Amino acid sequence: MTALTFNQAAQQAAMHISESKRMVVLTGAGISTPSGIPDFRSPNTGLWSRDDPMEVASLSAFHNRPERFFNWLRPLAREMINAQPNPAHRALSQLEQKGVLKAVITQNIDGLHQKAGSKTVLEVHGSMQELHCLSCRQNFPVENYLESFIQKEEIPRCVNCRAILKPNIVLFEELLPMNVWQQAEEQATQADLFVVIGSALEVTPAAHLPLYALEQGARLIINTFSPTYLDSRADLLLPFDVAEIWPEIVNLLG
Repeated sequence: MTALTFNQAAQQAAMHISESKRMVVLTGAGISTPSGIPDFRSPNTGLWSRDDPMEVASLSAFHNRPERFFNWLRPLAREMINAQPNPAHRALSQLEQKGVLKAVITQNIDGLHQKAGSKTVLEVHGSMQELHCLSCRQNFPVENYLESFIQKEEIPRCVNCRAILKPNIVLFEELLPMNVWQQAEEQATQADLFVVIGSALEVTPAAHLPLYALEQGARLIINTFSPTYLDSRADLLLPFDVAEIWPEIVNLLG
């Protein structure tokens, strides 16, 4: 595939979007790094370059070493809570408002798509916005625990049974939320244009979603600096900063 200039790439992306009737987007950590949230897998800077995920971000770690789990989670939670949407998040919200974008499927847990105004957001890896009691099965808004967890560094506990609360995110050793995953599969198979933004497509099963779209005849756009296993099948590669290319694409669409 011939490398395109920034302007050429933006124009081609806008053309594909204007011809689409059911555009669906899959986002990964790369859409949120311009908002100051670190990704997980980049060499040297990713979170997993510093910590073994099975030691700090697995269900076993939560149950067996809750203090270490929450000490690892606290700085990340602080960054996510304080982060603001960047131009790429806002551009996707605009595309939804225009009626072009039908759904955002995200691997992110930061809630920035919703902060930007997107309505149809499928969080396949869960969200930091809620805490869940595995004992009495109740959910609690994270806002109720911000001061005790973030500032006082206390482990969040259920107000009813005093069990330790688990953030409503998918940890290693856990299955994806089935209802959300089924919706994501449906959106992927119904798309006529599937767009990957900020994901190297390394984490399954989310990495399979663009393949489902391709199998149904959809066009594929991939916007990431990292190579993916589907680059050779993409209609358009966008190796550009997400926060720069998407506002330009929306601008070209008028």
